[in-house]
Amino acid sequence: MNDINDLNKQDSIKENSIACLEVVRKSDFGAFLSAGTGNTSDDILLHKGQQTRDVEIGEKIKVFIYNDKHHRLTASMHLPQIEINGIGYVEVILKTRFGAFVDVGTERGIFLPFTETEGKIEVGQKIWVKLYLDKTGRLATTMHVDKEILKIASKCYGIKVGGKVEGTVYNITESGAFIITREKWIAFLYKENMPNDLKMGQKIIGRVTYIRDDGRLNISIRPVKEKAMSLDAENIYEFMKKNNGEMKLTDKSNPVIIKSTLGISKSAFKRAIGNLLKDRKIILKEDKIILSDM
Repeated sequence: MNDINDLNKQDSIKENSIACLEVVRKSDFGAFLSAGTGNTSDDILLHKGQQTRDVEIGEKIKVFIYNDKHHRLTASMHLPQIEINGIGYVEVILKTRFGAFVDVGTERGIFLPFTETEGKIEVGQKIWVKLYLDKTGRLATTMHVDKEILKIASKCYGIKVGGKVEGTVYNITESGAFIITREKWIAFLYKENMPNDLKMGQKIIGRVTYIRDDGRLNISIRPVKEKAMSLDAENIYEFMKKNNGEMKLTDKSNPVIIKSTLGISKSAFKRAIGNLLKDRKIILKEDKIILSDM
């Protein structure tokens, strides 16, 4: 990657990039920066509203270059709050058919290509991204941050099984979700314990269920088994009441269908059904379950 301080040639100055440019003149509404062409008509405006401090003629300053509403190159001293090749937790501010734009602290959002997204994202959603320079020298972001998260992560300490941790989701796989906690610990949430609508970047408060030898954690967002069984039973009972007192699921049903219908694993489903049977609230049929009081 080229040093940012070397980005002072006209062919290197482009929108959504960082450059180090010389202040060549000032006016009542801002300063003008040299584009390096020798032609003053190519000078780039640094408006007073985009200055973080007063600038002086002759000094070189690092700026973010973007296109204004008239498609003219414009400069701002509001630089990305993420270092290039660094990661940050940012908000999605715009979606297009080509990808999205995220807020990294610059005057304009930075592009997140569709090919660099993970899962479905929406405007207002906060996600983990890495800031990088694309092949054209423009700033871009990616949600593929696993390697960078590993670099900043540390082994857990001072936490026991049963303790609570809070973090945000940075990767979702077929097996489950990876979370980076406030302490920069890595925690894993197994798929069977995941809510169906879990999103990238979502905040999670979990209970530690296992501490691995490598200092990582396994967590669950479900209550302890006894409380979970009671809660699942109540939810199933309410589900059946809303569906004419029946449910076309049994202990032989596909785990995927149970998960998509009720949001719990098959083992949790069977425990809850057993609880309802014990309380004589349901009757088991060959292909469905019905409420005993309806």
